[in-house]
Amino acid sequence: MSKPVDMARKAAVPANADETRYRAPALDKGLDILELLANEPSGLTRSEIVRAMNRSPSEIYRMIERLVARAYICRSAEGDRYALTMKLFLLGAAHPPMRRLVSQAQPLMNDFARRTIQSVHLVMQEGPCAAVVAQASHRANWEFRLQVGAQLDMLSTGSGQTLLAFQDDSARARILRADLADHHGIDAARQAMLDKVRKAGYRMEPSQQLVGVTDISVPIFGMDGNAIAVLTCPYIQRVDTHPASDVSISDALDVLRDTAAQLALH
Repeated sequence: MSKPVDMARKAAVPANADETRYRAPALDKGLDILELLANEPSGLTRSEIVRAMNRSPSEIYRMIERLVARAYICRSAEGDRYALTMKLFLLGAAHPPMRRLVSQAQPLMNDFARRTIQSVHLVMQEGPCAAVVAQASHRANWEFRLQVGAQLDMLSTGSGQTLLAFQDDSARARILRADLADHHGIDAARQAMLDKVRKAGYRMEPSQQLVGVTDISVPIFGMDGNAIAVLTCPYIQRVDTHPASDVSISDALDVLRDTAAQLALH
């Protein structure tokens, strides 16, 4: 239980005076519970939530019941554990900017997957993390893909690094502000890496999670010149006689950059 306790305490500490000016304790409790459960795929019991929140059982029980009633969390079949429902994800997916971008991107991503026989996913910022909001796969006999809803670390994934690389200083600071306790800002080595990606206009490096996969990431630009999203192809080289086996990694990069250019906001 040390992990949820640490996270709850971290979430409860206001970052600055502006966050304490207009306190709403009941709302804070509800949000703390949602953030706590977001990091517990198997859910938590009521007593575990109480211990992690370091609050009285009565106030936590009432808040849990309200969150259940509003369908933000649900009880397990046995009735002794609580976990997040899909409601928060569906609310986020219904947010107009995301919905518009996904609706425009999906057919282009499908075309990319068809032409290259590689999968591709669309990533956007979600707090201090990057989140997969859409995905497309080819129709070959096998595939490698990320699930929609997956959260990616900003500084240890190709998608996250690309999102950060194509931000101005103020936008980058806003993205990282909630995560400074973990990353302590951007050191010289990370800054050099981001500068390299920005100068190239894309990122193409071996995956930092899987052997044999090369991540190709390209930014999708908003009207302010910052990246609003990233398209990433986890490229896997084929060695069989499939008709698309001759789609090289440079070919895939060209198609991916063209796809991102079609989605840029002007």
